[in-house]
Amino acid sequence: MDTLIDIFLHVDEHLADITVRFGPWVYGLLFAVVFAETGLVVTPFLPGDSLLFAVGTLGATGVLDLRLSIGLLLVAAIAGDAVNYAVGRYVGPRVFSASGDAGTWGRLLNRDHLDRAHAFFERYGGKAVILGRFVPIVRTFVPFVAGAGAMTYSKFALYNVAGAVLWV
Repeated sequence: MDTLIDIFLHVDEHLADITVRFGPWVYGLLFAVVFAETGLVVTPFLPGDSLLFAVGTLGATGVLDLRLSIGLLLVAAIAGDAVNYAVGRYVGPRVFSASGDAGTWGRLLNRDHLDRAHAFFERYGGKAVILGRFVPIVRTFVPFVAGAGAMTYSKFALYNVAGAVLWV
């Protein structure tokens, strides 16, 4: 089990070996890692940036199909952020309103912070979505907060696609 966790957390370091062992199934793994890192709030620790560099290197040497890799990773990044936004839009306001006097969480997740997030995303949302894509951990939380802060989906989607194209 420890080996599996190590491979998943350091897929960038093991990618060449994984490609040889699993052939075309590696593309599914790449998709899953990028989708999980961008789409699930609980997985900001996944190695997205280093994975992109490893895929680029293996694509340049012909080990991976670079066009297929870029296409899959682009779809994974866009879809992951879209799911994360939807979760934030649906769950976010409930989390912020339910946290009221819940100790530390109440201080971190309160209605005032939700209102501030809304104002922030109204003013700087596009920049946050694009630039947040390049900052590990932040890239996982920006779509969630954009959804919770009620950034319009059409605006989010535009900047999500632009950010993903630049990132991948």
